[in-house]
Amino acid sequence: MTDTTHPALVAPFTEGLAQGLIRYQRCSACGAAQTLARYACQHCGHGALQWHDAAGTGTVRAATVVARAPSDEFRPLAPYTLVLVQLDEGPRLMAHAAPGVRIGDAVRAGFFEHAGRTLVRFAPP
Repeated sequence: MTDTTHPALVAPFTEGLAQGLIRYQRCSACGAAQTLARYACQHCGHGALQWHDAAGTGTVRAATVVARAPSDEFRPLAPYTLVLVQLDEGPRLMAHAAPGVRIGDAVRAGFFEHAGRTLVRFAPP
């Protein structure tokens, strides 16, 4: 998820999605990486964050199938798989996944349009 109340903060992430890229922030002070757009490092609190492009590959750390969508917007997609993927660069990202993806699977990011925005869908490479 991203903080949609501050569009300028999340713009590098959402613009990256539209270009088929996953972007993450890396702290210039401690080197920690994070996928959620923030004004400060969640690890050390320093404000020197730089955006980087991820390779789009990672490992599934958690997975669930959503049978009942939380809103009308996502009802057409149900049932759908959500995963928490640890990107090869270190940070974790929650996203959609191909059916049958399981914890421990190596995956690669793909992208799809839904309700006027670009979303991530991970699948086996």
